[in-house]
Amino acid sequence: MAYDFNAEEVFEMAVQIEKNGAAFYRKAALLQENKVNKEFLESIASMEDRHQTGFEEMKIAVSDMEKSQTVFDPQEELFLYLKAMADAHGGEGNPDVADQLTGKETMAQVIETAIGLEKESILFYIGLKDIVPAKLGRTKIDEIIEEEKKHVAQLSGFLKKAQK
Repeated sequence: MAYDFNAEEVFEMAVQIEKNGAAFYRKAALLQENKVNKEFLESIASMEDRHQTGFEEMKIAVSDMEKSQTVFDPQEELFLYLKAMADAHGGEGNPDVADQLTGKETMAQVIETAIGLEKESILFYIGLKDIVPAKLGRTKIDEIIEEEKKHVAQLSGFLKKAQK
């Protein structure tokens, strides 16, 4: 069964993914003994919070056309479906990744994991572009992808510093 998403639904998933990403960085920060590393991870968690807020604002700003329902949802279960998709997509939004942190990881390992998660998120959004028709806000997904690319660049820069 084919299902098209609209921009509002994609922003809903993005909000959930950012919440889960912030939880990952906060848990990683709690497990760090080094103050600089802890503060960096907390700052990334705060950045995820700001992105969550930004995506919520973008969701509110989508046009009526970009909010058009694509399926009949009398039980209003779509939100649960979107949350499940966001949680299971395998990138930064996957809550299981935070649960796997033990505190034995080096800062470089944490950042490498985070970079991999961010890249998975980018791939997830690129895939979503294929199932969001242009009239339902496909171009809005590019804004999310650009934010995720910034995460990768920032984390990569920190990783280079950490490896010196």
